[in-house]
Amino acid sequence: MNGMYDEARLALHAIWTRRWLALAVAWGVCVLGWFLVAQMPSKYESHARVFVQVQSLLPATLDAPPVAGQRDVDTIRQTLTSAVNLEKVVRGTDLANTVASDRDLADRIAALALNIKVVSTQDNLFEITTTASSPKLARQITQKLIDIFVEQNLAGDRKTNTASLAFLNKQLDGLQQQLQDAEAKRADFMNRYLGSLPGTGSVADRIGAARAQMAQVDGDLAAAQSGLAAVQGQMAGTPASVAGAGVPAGAGPARARLAAIQGQLADARARGYTENHPDVVALKSQLAAATAAARSEPLSGGAGGANANPLYLSLRSMAADKQASVAALKMRHAQLQGDLDQLNAKLAGDPQVAAEQGQIDRDYQVLKDQYDQLLAQRQQTALRGQAQTQTDDMKFRIIDPPTAPRTPAAPNRMLLLAGVLIAGLAAGIGAAFATGQLRATFPTRQRLERATGMPVLGSIGEVVTKAQVDGRARQTKFFLGGAAALAAAFVLLLGVELLQRGMAA
Repeated sequence: MNGMYDEARLALHAIWTRRWLALAVAWGVCVLGWFLVAQMPSKYESHARVFVQVQSLLPATLDAPPVAGQRDVDTIRQTLTSAVNLEKVVRGTDLANTVASDRDLADRIAALALNIKVVSTQDNLFEITTTASSPKLARQITQKLIDIFVEQNLAGDRKTNTASLAFLNKQLDGLQQQLQDAEAKRADFMNRYLGSLPGTGSVADRIGAARAQMAQVDGDLAAAQSGLAAVQGQMAGTPASVAGAGVPAGAGPARARLAAIQGQLADARARGYTENHPDVVALKSQLAAATAAARSEPLSGGAGGANANPLYLSLRSMAADKQASVAALKMRHAQLQGDLDQLNAKLAGDPQVAAEQGQIDRDYQVLKDQYDQLLAQRQQTALRGQAQTQTDDMKFRIIDPPTAPRTPAAPNRMLLLAGVLIAGLAAGIGAAFATGQLRATFPTRQRLERATGMPVLGSIGEVVTKAQVDGRARQTKFFLGGAAALAAAFVLLLGVELLQRGMAA
């Protein structure tokens, strides 16, 4: 323990004997460090918090889905610090006084891009942080950013919708004219080439439709011929007259019609038709009229003989209907076959007609689809614009207005000045101690014995005269004055820093 104490005393003695070197080094380090600290530019930060909420009167299908709304907020955050907006900030603040050329403007914009931060702290809550060389300028930049945001996103949306409507109307007018030209071209082609052909659409479409109708008519014709054959088979096995009371064989046409209607009514009931069935109701009406006509008709023959078979008369009537249907279907079949022959002849005579019509129809359909799509977009845009005239598209509120900083955010000069002072004192003490270690002297008799390995018989202390004591006291006063001046310079710099902060605020 005593050894460490002795070493500390020796180190302090070595430093004290070289105190002027320590003071000079401390002054040099402090002056240089304080000069560098003074050259550092001050940076002031201004903060503001704003609340932005996207809202709309329109449902998601007509306006934008929730994901798109959140994407709009992210886009606002990114475009707020765009080059165009930063140029407006430069020209609308005191930075405009430092711009003399386009290069200066580009430099200010690049510096602002690094000194402005827009951070989303919560949902729809943004914090704007601006760093500038003065408190006033920092606050101006932050306020200008908020003004630009309001101008672009609250009032600009309506201008955007108006411009979009004008653009869509212009595009619709052009498409409408093209669509009218395509319709006129299509109508002229139809009149020149397809006016005399049956059906609608292209030649291929008309041929397909005719073949489909032909297939249907062939099926109906086969069914009608099969039904006619069945009725004729039944007639072949049914007698034309039966014995007994009934209509005389020589009865007139009214009574024959009455018998036929009675046969049809019996056949309908045999098939299971109810009394309310339309055919049964119609036959009853005809039966009443035929009965009245038969009563007034005189008999042309005697009372005896065979009577007409009602079932046979009904089958004969059904056979007549079937024959009429078969004849009509045959006529339709012949008509469709003629149409097919005409279409095939047109296609074989001029094969380019089908290709030209297909191209015309495709061009017309493309234009029509584009027109319908643009028309739907214009309606949605107009509806959105009407909604925005009744309510703001965004709800905007300033939570914390831009602050005017009183102290610089960087650098902390007071801390740096104190650090430079401590570094200067440490450098001075270190220089004095290192110089003492490099000198080949022995401050004590014991250190000399250890260094030489020989015993030291004795030592003579220093004899100081009165003049030397006065001189050393005077030097001590000068040294203390130099150290006090260093401390006073530090205090003075602190005062200057505080004064500059007060003036900046």
